[in-house]
Amino acid sequence: MPDSSAPPVPRRPRLPVRLLAAWGDLWIRTFTLLGGVGYLLFDVLTWLHRTFVRRSVRFGRAAFVSQLVRIGVRSVGIVMLVSASIGLILALQMQPPLDELGQTDKIANIVGVAVFRELGPLIAAIVLTGFAGASISAEVGTMVVGEEIEALEAHALNPVRFLVLPRILASTVSLTLLAAIGDLTAVVFAALIAVLFLGIPLELYIDNTLTQLVAMDFVTGLIKAAVFGVILSAIACYNGLRVTGGAAGVGRATTDTVVQTVVSIIIADLIFTALFFALGWTK
Repeated sequence: MPDSSAPPVPRRPRLPVRLLAAWGDLWIRTFTLLGGVGYLLFDVLTWLHRTFVRRSVRFGRAAFVSQLVRIGVRSVGIVMLVSASIGLILALQMQPPLDELGQTDKIANIVGVAVFRELGPLIAAIVLTGFAGASISAEVGTMVVGEEIEALEAHALNPVRFLVLPRILASTVSLTLLAAIGDLTAVVFAALIAVLFLGIPLELYIDNTLTQLVAMDFVTGLIKAAVFGVILSAIACYNGLRVTGGAAGVGRATTDTVVQTVVSIIIADLIFTALFFALGWTK
């Protein structure tokens, strides 16, 4: 006979209840991420003020340069490769519809605006997320698991100052420069396709590009890139610092970093685009 004293098996919640629970959990994790990253950035701003305004602490130039090389210099090749591919794809895909309208030479106008305003900083940020963001999260998380963070604190060394600040500064500078490099690469390779295969004179292509673009297109793209760099490195450092559970926790933090950063960057890009249009910074 079955044991009547055994506790009843709990019933699985119905689908609407499970969906509501998943929705609530998503918002809880979102606000937890926003709060944690916001607090971390506030701490970074505090150390920036102490370092460059009050000059009460020394700037770790060696750590900054090391991260600049690791995050920026080593990413140049992959960013140029992806940007060149984007330029080629844009030129090839826009040729048929523009040719039907007799406006094939307007490829230069569209490529210039699309790359400098949107695709350049966005592609550079996404590439850097997979190339450097995951690496930062894994590195910091491994230091947490290996109790190196506790060792720093035991020696009265603040982890934000010595680990987070150099990475955020290096990521911001690197992504800004990489976006500029990616912009030029995409435009140059689109021009190669247009001139060599689509029969557009080089002088006309350059003239159309310069006619369509204004300085603010380049400036807004660099502003986006700088903010994307802050978002990327802050999320990576935040996830790395809160690693638990050993090597498995490091893997989870790396995955979370990539997903959260890509989503955050795309949302930030949408916000900036709407803001720039509202301010009249784009024509």
